Amino acid sequence: MPGQIPVVDYLVLDDAPHLEANVCFTCSAAFFDRRNACAKCGGTGFTSKALANTGVVRAYTQVHRAASSVPVPYISAIIDLEGGGVVKANLIGIELDAITPQLPVRLSPFVAGVDDDGTEAIAFGYVAKESS
Repeated sequence: MPGQIPVVDYLVLDDAPHLEANVCFTCSAAFFDRRNACAKCGGTGFTSKALANTGVVRAYTQVHRAASSVPVPYISAIIDLEGGGVVKANLIGIELDAITPQLPVRLSPFVAGVDDDGTEAIAFGYVAKESS
């Protein structure tokens, strides 16, 4: 039966998809990749932590050059996540003129491709968070 797989190890696909970081026991620095030691303090103990699905845009740029299979232009951004953590991701469905620093955004998983067996590769980006 075809299923879904995340394109990165730190994207967790469950009832509520989210990003998961490795957090240093000593200084609480968060990393998406596996670490033998913390790059901030040198500590060697880590735990997994689910990160918030919402955050704000810290910085962004419009990209005009990419591999031939990647549509351009697209918006690449640095997102400060609520409760801690920072991630680089693309903004989806947001016009360049509508983007400002501190723009509230939310995680948006999407199908990046499908293999011959029908398994979907799931990637993520961020969309503007609706006002409440």
